[in-house]
Amino acid sequence: MPPAPPPPDTAIVVNLDEIGLASLPLVGGKAANLGELTRAGFPVPAGVCVTTPAYQQIGRVAGVAGLVEAIAATPAGDVAALTALAGQIRTALLGGEVPREVRVAIAEGYAGLGEQAAVAVRSSATAEDLPLASFAGQQDTYLNVVGEQALLDAVRRCWASLWTDRAVVYRAANGIDPHSVRLAVVIQHMVDAQTAGVLFTADPVTGRRRRAVIDASPGLGEAVVSGAVNPDRLVVDTATGTLLARQVGDKRLAVRPVPGGGVQRVSRSGGGAGEPCMTDEQARALAALGERVEAHYGSPQDIEWAIDATGTIWLTQARAITTVYPLPPAAPRTGEELRVYFCGSLAQGLHRPLTPMGLAAFRLLASSVASQFGFTTADPRRGPAPYAEAGQRFFIDVTPVLRSRPGRALAPRVLDVMEARSAVVLRGLFDETRLAVTHTSWWPFLRRVLHMAARHRFPVRAVHALAAPSAARRAVDRAAVRRRALLRQPGATTPAARLDLAEHALLHQVVPVTPTILPVAAVGFAMLGVAGRLLGPDARPGDLQTVLRGLPHNVTTEMDLALWQLVTRVRADPAAATLLAASDPGSLAGRYRDGDLPPVLQDGLAGFLETYGHRAVAEIDIGLPRWSEDPRHILGVMANYLRLDGADAARAPDAAFARASREAEEMIDRLVRRAARRSRIRGALVRFCLSRTRALAGLRELPKYHMVLTLAGVREQLRQVGAALAGASAIDAAPDVFFLDLSEARAGLAGTDLRRLVAERRDAYDAELRRRHVPRVLLSDGTEPEAAALPAVPTGALTGTAASAGTVTGVARVVLDPVGAVLQPGEILVAPSTDPGWTPLFLTAGGLVMEMGGANSHGAVVAREYGIPAVVGVPGATTRITTGQRITVDGTAGRIGID
Repeated sequence: MPPAPPPPDTAIVVNLDEIGLASLPLVGGKAANLGELTRAGFPVPAGVCVTTPAYQQIGRVAGVAGLVEAIAATPAGDVAALTALAGQIRTALLGGEVPREVRVAIAEGYAGLGEQAAVAVRSSATAEDLPLASFAGQQDTYLNVVGEQALLDAVRRCWASLWTDRAVVYRAANGIDPHSVRLAVVIQHMVDAQTAGVLFTADPVTGRRRRAVIDASPGLGEAVVSGAVNPDRLVVDTATGTLLARQVGDKRLAVRPVPGGGVQRVSRSGGGAGEPCMTDEQARALAALGERVEAHYGSPQDIEWAIDATGTIWLTQARAITTVYPLPPAAPRTGEELRVYFCGSLAQGLHRPLTPMGLAAFRLLASSVASQFGFTTADPRRGPAPYAEAGQRFFIDVTPVLRSRPGRALAPRVLDVMEARSAVVLRGLFDETRLAVTHTSWWPFLRRVLHMAARHRFPVRAVHALAAPSAARRAVDRAAVRRRALLRQPGATTPAARLDLAEHALLHQVVPVTPTILPVAAVGFAMLGVAGRLLGPDARPGDLQTVLRGLPHNVTTEMDLALWQLVTRVRADPAAATLLAASDPGSLAGRYRDGDLPPVLQDGLAGFLETYGHRAVAEIDIGLPRWSEDPRHILGVMANYLRLDGADAARAPDAAFARASREAEEMIDRLVRRAARRSRIRGALVRFCLSRTRALAGLRELPKYHMVLTLAGVREQLRQVGAALAGASAIDAAPDVFFLDLSEARAGLAGTDLRRLVAERRDAYDAELRRRHVPRVLLSDGTEPEAAALPAVPTGALTGTAASAGTVTGVARVVLDPVGAVLQPGEILVAPSTDPGWTPLFLTAGGLVMEMGGANSHGAVVAREYGIPAVVGVPGATTRITTGQRITVDGTAGRIGID
């Protein structure tokens, strides 16, 4: 059907074949999808839609504007207040008089469906059936409605259901502005369903594409949708039409229409309840129809369907499956080739999406990494072949690694200490026939590694570090200072030149930081491994972890302790301490920019930001503000530090760090004595190795620190480009430049209006911010191997990787974003992952639990240095643990107990 002009935005009732996805503000998500399906030629029962202007009219009559305003001002966590306000809105809508214009339009629309037609009346909200939040079941549906008066009553109840308790709380939790939601109502012919249910065009648990999962039951689909029945479950491979599985449910209840209107629940406990309710042919036909719907929308779909007495399949609803993760655009669409994608964003401690400019930066950084190993990239702005993006995160195609003998031997071992759960997942793919080893020789790999080692003088740096740790550290510092000066070179005086400088820095100056520093830190950890071999059984569980406590020369620890010292000085000034404790971080930030804080706070914060202002939460994304630009997070952390009683010297972070250092040195002495019992030489070697570990391992954080320093310089260049673009009206405000890539920014400098593109990118970014689950590893067929293989773990039996020895019992605090988070002293921090922007929270934490990470990941290192027990790599920790629960973290055994 050719496109039709959209109905006027004042229409009260429209036909389904007049609307589509572009009509969402007028008709809501459900109706927009039904109209889209109708116009695309899919079998959808005929119907009409009562539009959102009708709801707005009844809202004005009922006078609910003030109550909506009150909901907008209520915190998402205040469920009692939200539900009370929701109840008041429902009462007002149900009691309000429906305007005559609306009543007449509904009656005429109903008459057009036939005399006394039996219809389904369904809510269709504007915040519904969206890509990342389906809002399924949040509003009401009324089936087999017969007669004009019954229809009008059902429509009114649908309007009120926009404000059910569950809908209001759900929207608040997903950050949906209550002012932005409106409700339309779909009125459709009832299908005389013999069988009905739900079809997922991809496996909703594992994410596997082209794997249709069907739940079916006799009668109306309400029995399946509401969860009132154990349905038949069928699985169809839509690529081949093969029925892969059939599980027959007991189906002891059916929902049937009642003559004259309404439905009833009928018991099916007798014969036939356990018989299949659809044939193989019907399942294949339904799966094929679902495949067409998915192709139309371009993403996996959750479809409600019904089969009538003639065997005709009808579609009564379609929406995106919000739980499956999107695939990289280049992922192969056939099942013959399998690619494996590893989430680099998540491995870097970044759960949130990256901004478009952040992704553009990573494409250049990935090209730079490839060049370090001798690979050329056709277009560095697009990234090398292994680089991929999905869900606004960056992934690495590790298929060649898994198909090579060196890759299988080395990659999981590296991940064992950096991201242990991912190592388990990758090893689980070794038996997959489509990932059979095809490269058996070690020589190509060794040749590239040796070339890079020679290029960056790895052996010389390592020997220098081993022989003279202090001199090696000074050399690292001198190299970093030189690199820091590169972005201050003259010549970047025009916006175009600033773009050139930023691009050159990303491609040539950021990545080389790592190979100049990493060998020095690696020697420290290598010496720890040698000491472990020398000690053998003399090293008990947790002993070597204790050696890593309170490591010197860790720039992140030094930053956190510098912040603590600043708070100590502020605490000694009553006026400054009172202001910091009682004021909102936003107002304090404004006063700081105006130079209006008490001197100890103003000067102290300025000094801290002079050294560490280039850091930020999610700092690897150059699209996010640095602390020097927006110090609200730091001010909030400082206020949190004030909650630590200054009189409790033993709990002060600097005292805790010093204590951790003493414990490490005492452990070295004990380990040396144990080794010396077997041999004095062995004891001396153990002491040498562990002393080098203490002298060098703390530099582990330094490569990222200096990379981020360079990224901050790139960001500053781009901020000035943004100012130029805003001045030319190519974008609305300077920060909008970070919702473009470098090529688009150049187009803006040439006169292209980018404001609409920025608005679309912001909307997409805000939507991705609400995504709770990001896969560690994703296959090109959509499968998340971890979800497919993860066994059910009983409550109270969480396990992960032991990261920092010790045991602590305390109250859990689940934190998804550290900005604005308040962690009471002694609470156990439960997080998806962490980067250096999180570590100020560690100073008040009693323990740490992370979904990501390994024994040598960032969070584990910092936890050890502060001497707090930690378990990392715990699948689903942020959902299986809730704030307020008492949990026990055993950082030696890698176990978490939930009281």
